[in-house]
Amino acid sequence: MTILDQLADYARVRVANAKKELPPEAIKEQAAALPKGDFAFENALKKQGLSFICECKKASPSKGLIAPEFPHLQIAREYEAAGADCLSVLTEPKWFLGNDSYLKEITGTVSIPCLRKDFTVDDYMICEAKLLGASAVLLICSILDERQIADSIHLCDTLGLSALVEAHDEAEVKMALSAGARIIGVNNRNLKDFTVDTENSRRLRALIPPEVLFVSESGVQNAEDVRALETLGADAVLIGETLMRAADKKQKLAELRGIIHTQTQNATGSPAQSTPRSPEGAS
Repeated sequence: MTILDQLADYARVRVANAKKELPPEAIKEQAAALPKGDFAFENALKKQGLSFICECKKASPSKGLIAPEFPHLQIAREYEAAGADCLSVLTEPKWFLGNDSYLKEITGTVSIPCLRKDFTVDDYMICEAKLLGASAVLLICSILDERQIADSIHLCDTLGLSALVEAHDEAEVKMALSAGARIIGVNNRNLKDFTVDTENSRRLRALIPPEVLFVSESGVQNAEDVRALETLGADAVLIGETLMRAADKKQKLAELRGIIHTQTQNATGSPAQSTPRSPEGAS
């Protein structure tokens, strides 16, 4: 079994255990009873220029323990103060040492949208995300089929959540589009063996139409990587380990954002402007 297979299987075990504590019908009722979300995550990515999704994670299967001390609320506040557009919060407990409580506490502390970063294998997890205060969930093409993705997007729409649909190759991008994805994340990390190839975003960019938000995930290490992705036409970058290993996360993110500002100035000295996207939601 690949690491991804193990992650997905363990997510199914977690869901089965959770259903014993709170039946599916009950959690769906609780999620539906909350005010409908306003698709804050995807709307945050529609601003002019490149958006930053900053990740809060303690560990990963490929790197092991990344942050022995994990003051998640302090990290989230630093990201927000540095100008992060959204946060990605790991809740997978076994390999990433995440916890649902991290997400719930962070969404109650910051004002920017948060993605529940987990291995969604059941609608139950989408309802959990809603109750935890998330604005978005992750749907991974490698562990879901097209019908499951389409049904999950529909449930997200009824709750006012955004769905970040993650693809790694051409077939998965096509599947995401057929399922109705409005945000596609191209993962530069192969989740089957955890190798990283940042050229993956460049190879797949042309397959994603301009009306679909394009997020480049993983492998971003420096300002040059960020600048290259901006030139490529990415709407957002998701940055995890690079920020988590930085002693001063606010300074590191400011460095990346500052380099972008400098390099995108036009001949008159004012920042170059990209074509703005019209805010929109779904129902």
